Amino acid sequence: MSYETDEEKVEAIKKWWKENGLSVIAGAAIGLGSIYAWRFWIDHQQRVAGQASSAFEQLLSNAAMSQPEAVVKQADLLKDEFGSTPYAGLSELVAAKAFYQAGDVAAAMSALREAIAKAPDPAIARIAALRLARIQVAEGLLDETDATLAAHDNSPAFAGEFAAVRGDLAAARGDAAAARTAYEQAIETGSGQSQLIRLKLDNLPAG
Repeated sequence: MSYETDEEKVEAIKKWWKENGLSVIAGAAIGLGSIYAWRFWIDHQQRVAGQASSAFEQLLSNAAMSQPEAVVKQADLLKDEFGSTPYAGLSELVAAKAFYQAGDVAAAMSALREAIAKAPDPAIARIAALRLARIQVAEGLLDETDATLAAHDNSPAFAGEFAAVRGDLAAARGDAAAARTAYEQAIETGSGQSQLIRLKLDNLPAG
């Protein structure tokens, strides 16, 4: 718009501000508030992650010193205070190992089941399932091992490890042919325990 005089321009600005000033102020306030809230949330997340990392390091230290009671206490702290972080799921894996080394098989399996249920990442769930299946087959819980494998043996990244457990399961059932097939598959797909699996293969009855 064009105005004939400066006074008309001033009056037009005053009128516009009267009609729109409140909206402008409100919009600016909302924008600044959103920026502050976002920055606060980022800072909070970083602070929580740092605290969770320190708590997990303490958990690992307790486990290294074979202190199962301290491990359990620290794992509970991670679950209660940092349940939204990956460290909570990892703490169950560490606790399960401490329980198993202390001879408490039932507690170890319970911790692994909880790790599977609450894992923030599928990879953590599959690692927990692998450890659970290994304990189950070692304890002679063959049908339970079957169920664990059926539920979690669905990732190419862990194919070799799960094949090795299937070999152990078949061997425990006296099915040497199935065990041999599973062990060979474990080696072909790159299990991290190839040397141990070859020993198991050599110890199987002749086909």
